[in-house]
Amino acid sequence: MAQMTNEQALAFIAAKPRTAKLAIIKQDGSPQVVPIWIAVDGEQIVFNTGPDTAKGKALRRDPRVSLCVDDDTPPFAFVTINGTVELITDLDEVTKWAAILGGRYMGEDRAEEFGRRNSAEGEYLVRLTPTRIIGVSGLAD
Repeated sequence: MAQMTNEQALAFIAAKPRTAKLAIIKQDGSPQVVPIWIAVDGEQIVFNTGPDTAKGKALRRDPRVSLCVDDDTPPFAFVTINGTVELITDLDEVTKWAAILGGRYMGEDRAEEFGRRNSAEGEYLVRLTPTRIIGVSGLAD
């Protein structure tokens, strides 16, 4: 088992389009975990969401989140990130990242389609700035 540096953890996330699990805090204070598509932009994690989704509502109320990305094949690895988010409504940025995410997860030939589909007026680009990153690889070694 090996601890990852922050750079290795971000590289692990960027290397392969794995569905991330985002933990948010609901209005009643209880936690909820939701799946999301993510990309790495420098030292931040980015994703899209709508203002009326559970994620959008929770992130407006409380910007604190926890994110987990794992490799569920032996020898197993994971990265967890705690941090805070910023909600961006600039339509050009939302569209740009919706296309990047669509291309990452669905293939470059569908990037533009997903860029249009996931960038309606009012949609959010979410930028997660880590406050703590934990990455571990080789769990079964």
